[in-house]
Amino acid sequence: MNIVILNASPKGKNSITLQTVLYLQKRFPEHEYNVLHVGQKIKMYEKDFSVQKEVLEKAQLILFTYPVYTFIAPYQLHKWLELLRVNDIDLTGKIASQITTSKHFYDVTAHKYIKENCIDLGMKYHDGLSADMEDLLSEKGRMQAEKYWQNLMFCIENNIFAPATPTQKNISTKVYTPCLQPVTKDNSTNVVVVTNCDKQDENLANMITDFTACLPYKTNVINIKDFEFSGGCLGCFECATDGKCIYKDGFDSFLRNEIQTADAIVYAFTIENHFTDSSFKCYDDRQFCNGHRAVTFGIPVGYIICGDYKHESNLQMIVEARCEVGGNYLSYVATDENDTKTEILNLVKSLGFAFENKISRPANFYGVGGTKIFRDLIYITRGLMKADHKFYKKHKNYDFPQKQKATILKMQLVGSLMAIPSVKKKMRGKLNGYIVTPYEKVISQADKK
Repeated sequence: MNIVILNASPKGKNSITLQTVLYLQKRFPEHEYNVLHVGQKIKMYEKDFSVQKEVLEKAQLILFTYPVYTFIAPYQLHKWLELLRVNDIDLTGKIASQITTSKHFYDVTAHKYIKENCIDLGMKYHDGLSADMEDLLSEKGRMQAEKYWQNLMFCIENNIFAPATPTQKNISTKVYTPCLQPVTKDNSTNVVVVTNCDKQDENLANMITDFTACLPYKTNVINIKDFEFSGGCLGCFECATDGKCIYKDGFDSFLRNEIQTADAIVYAFTIENHFTDSSFKCYDDRQFCNGHRAVTFGIPVGYIICGDYKHESNLQMIVEARCEVGGNYLSYVATDENDTKTEILNLVKSLGFAFENKISRPANFYGVGGTKIFRDLIYITRGLMKADHKFYKKHKNYDFPQKQKATILKMQLVGSLMAIPSVKKKMRGKLNGYIVTPYEKVISQADKK
């Protein structure tokens, strides 16, 4: 079988993900393997996609391999998918799968993103392998990789693929006309609108215009397409100790001084290929200069999104999860799917209320799970991730359960008592009452506001 490996890691041959592919190539040498280092050579492919075209047309299986960056695939793979479409490459009927490495921080959204795009391209998709970065170093990890490959080959030989229909929706052609009157601004409060709005994207531009007009705070619209990025994140960890990016384009200072000093942030974009234009992913990935630190913790966030957002469940998860992990209150997502004017006003009201009342809420699974993954990672790598480690200590993120000695001792005592038949019989039906006693005390002491 002719297999094309799209190595989307910016590290090229030094990609950890690629090592899994090379291992499988040694274990199953009966196939023809062609590796394209699309992550490392994306700028070259922007100028000339012809070599890609020739190799892809011969492929029977296309294997997307990449490290998970910021909830999805790296910027370089986003850009490659755009180039694929611009150059009218037909992949209909070809088989697709993927291999990723990560610490399992939102690998599910990354895999769903690639799957959705493969289905849109008319490909037959087989679920991929999501491996931990160190899995290949263990016998169990190598066995899992081999089983994945054997199952992939079995499904190809027997033509077993889940039925799928294209999920890409047509972007609305309706154009929103600005109609909201400007209001007096409170210049002591600054709201930044981060967008990648194209000049021809009239709908999004008009929504931003009305939002900034009727928002009673000072606004600063920053179009990241105007920033001259030297490139996407290289995953080089050059910024791990001092927070300074290896690129000299000034993005790290721009991010910290122009965006992260805001009192609230609103992101505005048009849906494209189940996310948005790759420029936004470049912006996301380059924020790694802040490491794994929730540096905008407590800042309310809002969204202005054009497109069929209600049918983009994966994108909805990403939007919510970004806020949960970052400790930001998601005030509202305004879309152009229904009454656009009302949506904009809802965002204005919700953002204002969240800001003025310092609204926050306990993190849900998206936030708790994501934070604990990084908690463990930073603790182990604290010798390298010094800035992250300092931040996590300061904000008491190292809430390891084994440190809760009083609770552990109490549970051991209760467990020992409940193991005694006479005590267990006496406590039957009463335990839940004892559990809620502290809560009843809080409620009895609550005063009406």
